[in-house]
Amino acid sequence: MPSSPFDEMTRPDGRIRKPYSIYNKWVSKVSSELLSHKNSQADLFFRRIGITFAVYGDTQGGERLIPFDVVPRIIAKDEWDILSKGVCQRVDALNKFIHDIYHGQEIVKAGKLPKSLLKNNDQFRPEMVGFEPPKNVYVQIAGVDVVRTNESEFHVLEDNLRTPSGVSYMLENRDVMTRLFPELFDQHPVAPVNHYAQELLETLQYAAPDNLDEPTVVLLTPGQYNSAYFEHAFLADEMGIELVQGQDLFVDGGYVYMRTVGGPRRVDVIYRRIDDDFLDPMAFRKDSMLGVPGLFEAYKKGHVTLANAVGTGIADDKAIYDYVPQMIDFYLGEKPILKNVHTYHLDDEDDRKYVLEHLSELVVKEVHGSGGYGMLVGPKSSSKEISDYKDRILDNPANFIAQPTLALSTCPTYVDQGIAPRHVDLRPFVLSGKTTKVVPGGLTRVALKEGSLVVNSSQGGGTKDTWVLER
Repeated sequence: MPSSPFDEMTRPDGRIRKPYSIYNKWVSKVSSELLSHKNSQADLFFRRIGITFAVYGDTQGGERLIPFDVVPRIIAKDEWDILSKGVCQRVDALNKFIHDIYHGQEIVKAGKLPKSLLKNNDQFRPEMVGFEPPKNVYVQIAGVDVVRTNESEFHVLEDNLRTPSGVSYMLENRDVMTRLFPELFDQHPVAPVNHYAQELLETLQYAAPDNLDEPTVVLLTPGQYNSAYFEHAFLADEMGIELVQGQDLFVDGGYVYMRTVGGPRRVDVIYRRIDDDFLDPMAFRKDSMLGVPGLFEAYKKGHVTLANAVGTGIADDKAIYDYVPQMIDFYLGEKPILKNVHTYHLDDEDDRKYVLEHLSELVVKEVHGSGGYGMLVGPKSSSKEISDYKDRILDNPANFIAQPTLALSTCPTYVDQGIAPRHVDLRPFVLSGKTTKVVPGGLTRVALKEGSLVVNSSQGGGTKDTWVLER
């Protein structure tokens, strides 16, 4: 890993980068006591709001408050222009890829993607072969994880296309920051993000079948014990739609209905935050108590839209990720705006040999993993952890990919010792409807532990507000 990561605020010669110039003047005049007080206020705000998340496997039980950093991440307009075009380009190509995979598989026939990546892949849904969702959009909501490595270079770490989470934290982070530091917003031309819920609702309404004028949209949640339940309730409330669980819906005559005090009401679009396997016990897992019997058949008949579509997981498989640049060229005839991270496929003998010899230098991930679970960060791991992980790889090489350890950029962050650089990533949220668009900003996750590269909240990371300057 490079020894000196890119500092988004301060140049190597000590000069302040332009996006942070006003903020730097402000923060150099305020006391550490003020920042400490604001930090305590932020903590109080989030506790009152109730923004928590559950950590699966946590033996202590209960839910945690995601740490919030009161120092904003500031992105210049020209930097954002590159990022926003890049993530939209990527999601456009991925939507076309999903359609192709469930139809002609032209990318496989052209030799641009190995057939082996689809064969026996749990995320490939044979039930979707030949089916086209309304408007031919498979992924209405995507979260693309991006890291920065220098002044003008951005890399995509992964694409989240099934049930991407975190947008509620983006919105609440902004709300809290405007309360804490109104004077800073007076001094900075920060692009707004509070219209996201309306944009999301319009995207979902556009996805309705039968070109309905006023489609009924609901958000389907697994329930209050899901780690992202706060977000489900928050987004439903922001959009003014019903938050439902499986037992609130039923299928009759090939249509989906919601139980209400006024009688059954037809549902046209379901923004589902439930994985494919649990959506319908008649089509997928028979033991699922979370889904709706008959839902998939109604979906296949075109009587209801599921957002995102069933089977989108094939496109955010970490083994498929390596081929997204080829997809952009193949489907769009364009060069990728954002870079991929070089990826080693451990079912390949040469790649596996190299990775096993260099585990202490690499990041290794499960191809279907998420949330930072099940990954190895070689430079930060002990000899025993590396040895144990090596055994896991040898048990099932195809279940893993490996990548170089990138020097994630750092941003100024409020910690116990004052303000210090900490590594960050960014998850912009891309909406695909009439057009493909992204709200300016996204969720910046920050590794609060000094030297740590793992930003996931489940692994001790926090979040900060992301300011995109409009000029």
